[in-house]
Amino acid sequence: MPTASACHILVKTKTEAESIKVKLDKGADFYKLAKQFSTCPSGKKGGDLGEFHKGDMVPAFDKAVFGGPLLKIQGPIKTQFGFHLIKVLYRS
Repeated sequence: MPTASACHILVKTKTEAESIKVKLDKGADFYKLAKQFSTCPSGKKGGDLGEFHKGDMVPAFDKAVFGGPLLKIQGPIKTQFGFHLIKVLYRS
């Protein structure tokens, strides 16, 4: 079964996610912004979700992780939890 490792920043609004993405696109540190803004408990770890299997996450998140580019910021991706900015570290 495919596995991946990713970091994410979860926020409540699309506007907030877009604002953070602009900062990331200008070179801001993902880890620091995740600690500052993410509402997910993983934010304390810089957004690091560790390794997980395909199908472990909600469908929209899973699709972004297993179908999107590596090491590029994706999003905002909407799920029932809010809006995610996702950085896929690796897939196997």
